[in-house]
Amino acid sequence: MSFSLYDLTVPVFSHKLDNLKQILKKALVQAEARKIDPAVLVQARLSPDMFPLVRQVQIATDQAKGCAARLAGGEPPRYEDKETTFAEIDDRIGRTVTFLGTLKKKDFEGAEDRRIHLPVRDRTVELVGLPYLLHYAYPNFYFHLTTTYAILRHNGIEIGKSDFLGASKPEDLAGAAAHPGH
Repeated sequence: MSFSLYDLTVPVFSHKLDNLKQILKKALVQAEARKIDPAVLVQARLSPDMFPLVRQVQIATDQAKGCAARLAGGEPPRYEDKETTFAEIDDRIGRTVTFLGTLKKKDFEGAEDRRIHLPVRDRTVELVGLPYLLHYAYPNFYFHLTTTYAILRHNGIEIGKSDFLGASKPEDLAGAAAHPGH
């Protein structure tokens, strides 16, 4: 089975961000039905020393667009991190998925060995493509995605594992069925 880092980034990040959009829509509907101010959920946290939901989404989208752009040999678009409403969060996720859709498979040729220069706080770290994806971008993306989900659950939003996983398309699972154990 042949694949590129495109296959491991663009469709994966896009699918999970689409799931996140659906989860947030459910949260908004439930909040409104229960007469909960949506702004409360946007600023909700699991712990006082953790980022609120809005920042969790911002970081998840930054990880997705940043990782894919860097692996494709480009620079990620910059967002202002000024979202305060569910509509603005939805727009940010939509812009990220749209950006991911502009990336082409050919841009990822050689990406597994591409040198990635990642700004981290007050310095720049150099990483190699595949380890960057597997050991930095994926864990960060899924941490912030999962934390967003957990904040909503903690606040009584009725969502479950199937919402987090999202609907799989037959073509997404065809490779897994053809190659068990992979």
